[in-house]
Amino acid sequence: MKPFLVLQLRPEDEASNSEFRAILRAGELNEVNVERIRVEQAPLPNIDLNKYSAVIVGGSPFDYTTPENEKSDLQKRVEKEMYDLADKIVKADFPFLGVCSGNGLIGNYHGVPITNKYKEPVSAIDISLTKECRQDKILKGVPDKFRALVGHKEACEIAPQGATLLAYSETCPVEMFRVKNNVYATQFHPEADADEFEVRIRVYKNYGYFKAEDAEDLIETIKQEKIIYPRLVLKNFVEFYGE
Repeated sequence: MKPFLVLQLRPEDEASNSEFRAILRAGELNEVNVERIRVEQAPLPNIDLNKYSAVIVGGSPFDYTTPENEKSDLQKRVEKEMYDLADKIVKADFPFLGVCSGNGLIGNYHGVPITNKYKEPVSAIDISLTKECRQDKILKGVPDKFRALVGHKEACEIAPQGATLLAYSETCPVEMFRVKNNVYATQFHPEADADEFEVRIRVYKNYGYFKAEDAEDLIETIKQEKIIYPRLVLKNFVEFYGE
């Protein structure tokens, strides 16, 4: 099997390492069949897509809505390199799954408005699937409505033109979409469970996703949730595209 390429954008070691382990668990992958690149650590090398089964992109604390003059040089580099990669991926219709910031990546590439209108606090919410998703290969076994973990300060206002909207929630109209046949993006986190979100809550408690003093209560609330079906999205993706 060709390896899966996992690209990560989190500068915080604890959050990045925990996210990577979560992707491996949910996708039933191991480090033998995965190549990991932390994009924030060094310039992204030229990616030969023919070497990989698929590309998976994790979340990020960087926001597209940050004013340009307030973005760090690191954020500007990461955004430029990821945009260029998105161009290659979309044009080739190469298997891709972008999580949270990956949703913004593909939306931004297509010129979709990304604003804080549909931001969602760190929480578990109900995700609803659209009727268009019923034949989609990576939603096999996922019910029409399921609980998932979210936490983002910005989101796509609409799905890209020509994309297939696959999922939505009451608080965010674009929770998952597909471009062409093989390029997927989710606003919710298919890799994460309560333990994974506990790590992120502690790491990002001063990043404006929620009030820092609410961190412990938020952790306890998340622990009461049974998050089952989002992981099927990642598992199905790996099973379908693994060669």
